[in-house]
Amino acid sequence: MNGINNLTVSQVVLVIVRVRRINREKEILISSIRMTLQLILTGFILTYVFDNPNPFITVGIILLMEAFAVYTVFNKFTDKLSNSLKRVIAFSMGVGTLTCLLYFLLIVVRVNPWYDPQYFIPIAGMFVGNSMTGMSLGVKSLLEGMTTQRAMIEEALILGATPNVASRSVVNSAFNSAIIPTINSMVGMGIVFLPGLMTGQILSGTAPTTAIAYQISIMLGILGAVALSVIIMLQLGCRTFFNMENQQLL
Repeated sequence: MNGINNLTVSQVVLVIVRVRRINREKEILISSIRMTLQLILTGFILTYVFDNPNPFITVGIILLMEAFAVYTVFNKFTDKLSNSLKRVIAFSMGVGTLTCLLYFLLIVVRVNPWYDPQYFIPIAGMFVGNSMTGMSLGVKSLLEGMTTQRAMIEEALILGATPNVASRSVVNSAFNSAIIPTINSMVGMGIVFLPGLMTGQILSGTAPTTAIAYQISIMLGILGAVALSVIIMLQLGCRTFFNMENQQLL
């Protein structure tokens, strides 16, 4: 019955878009169908994985998530990324998210067995998904900053500054751009909106105080994963814009 009601809501949205002559009918229809099919397929797969816990399957799914996130970042900046910067992005995404994920699950939550897919896969999805968004924003700001502030960086290099010092303002600005969405989400949480995980737990009958405790832990884990992934990418990535003689390559 809820699915039928939601389908009616989608039809109302399509009618509004058509009446307003906003050319988004096709995108709304395709995205709605694609989302539904993807979630149904994911539901069957997760049911099998949860019923048959296996460390190789769990690790394989995590690696698939990481690979798709890295591919998505690459795809956003086609022909703008050097091979060395691509390697830095892949390395940063893997190290940043996996470090925080393993710390959170093995040290904080202490799941047993360590590969329990019921914990590993959903939490990894949140860490990787949010880090992918932060990484995309960080890469965009880094590329723009290294281009628009090229003259200032060259001047600093001529005066004897190292590449890290010359590009510090670009790196700091890129980190700020990448982390702001996560910070804004944390600031509005509990007042402007209730996060999805917490809402789902409450709807399933979990006490609000228990749901809040989980949400706080996960949001701090997400903040750590995004911040660590982005800062590693920026620190290593800015070096890819310079050669061995500390000269800019662009």
